[in-house]
Amino acid sequence: MARRRVAVTGLGLVSPFGRDVDDFFQRMLAGESCVRLYASHEPPKPIATPAVHCDGFDGPAILGKALTATMDRFSQLATVAGMDAWRNAGLATDKTPKPDCGVAWGTGVGGMPVFDRGFRDMWQSGKERLSPLSVVLGMNNAAASHLAMQLGLGNSCLTYSVACSSAAAAIGEAFRRIREGEATVMLTGGGDATLSYGVIRAWEAMRVLAPGDEHSAHRACRPFSRDRAGLVLGEGAAALVLEDWDHAVARGAPILAELAGYGATCDHSHLVRPHKDGQVRAIRLALQDGGLAPGDVGYVNAHGTATPEGDPIEVEALREVFGELAEALPVSATKSLHGHLMGAAGAIEALISVLALQQDAIPPTGHLDDPDPACNGVRHVTTALRGTGAQAALSNSFAFGGSNAVLAFRAVERP
Repeated sequence: MARRRVAVTGLGLVSPFGRDVDDFFQRMLAGESCVRLYASHEPPKPIATPAVHCDGFDGPAILGKALTATMDRFSQLATVAGMDAWRNAGLATDKTPKPDCGVAWGTGVGGMPVFDRGFRDMWQSGKERLSPLSVVLGMNNAAASHLAMQLGLGNSCLTYSVACSSAAAAIGEAFRRIREGEATVMLTGGGDATLSYGVIRAWEAMRVLAPGDEHSAHRACRPFSRDRAGLVLGEGAAALVLEDWDHAVARGAPILAELAGYGATCDHSHLVRPHKDGQVRAIRLALQDGGLAPGDVGYVNAHGTATPEGDPIEVEALREVFGELAEALPVSATKSLHGHLMGAAGAIEALISVLALQQDAIPPTGHLDDPDPACNGVRHVTTALRGTGAQAALSNSFAFGGSNAVLAFRAVERP
């Protein structure tokens, strides 16, 4: 069977800036940061850290109290973003069985906050029993299952959890199912709600969280900067609808971009230290899979977490793949603006890459006032670029555990 082309026909999002995808992208182009000082007053004592929190999100008001009683916050975020993407693709949002449609979803921590709260209730408050819903609230595949149930998606229902590459891996594997004829439409993306006491403390213990107070928190994440000091945790969800190209054309669906290629590799060297060779192989595989040459790529959405070691290695990998073309290659790390959404990172960055091609506009790396010489060798985008005519974009996700996932998108004819 000939490989099918795969179209992106819908996008959905839950972010601190709301659910309007275009408004979110315009604010990214303007370099507006979602990062604020997040204060947690959970016991045993208050903590405050720069982070991204969806303050205005009210899952019960959107989905109903009865449904959300069986959902942790990460599932609520995912369900809203996924259903919005499905609706925006012009697909029926009822529960009629759809056996040729499936879901592939990514999450880094799943419902870990449920167990965090439950164990605290037992060990600190002396409760002898947890809620009987604890397991179904906290299981990593809960979000994917809720999406399948709400939309009648009867094809595969898959969950991917490979740290920061979770959503990118989910998108890539959904892409493969459509391309190989195993599904016609796949709802894919990722979501996480990481801002619980235990999760924040665990990341603090690794000493990778960027510091900041109420005045400086918005610029705490500074990828590629000489003074970068670490990442900022975030919560949110982003979703893409992937569809067999001919099916999308036949029903007159809006085609936003083509997902052309996917590369996945493992560094197999260290749990937390990235390795250039694994990243190089993933980028090259994505290009090869998509039938793209390095010169076809007009934008790279970098993984760029603002860690001292990770940023230079990613730039080094790009230099090796793109050679003399690297100096002119537009690269930006949008985590500087929307934070690190962990399991959802690859989804929100894929969404941004699709919009960059569709709107012919590239968002900047925020707060990049003093670039680190160790990160030289690519064209760092510090203010939005418009009218570049980029024909292809890469979205990089490089995770703890050495799991690398790269998505290659191709532009479609603009109206």
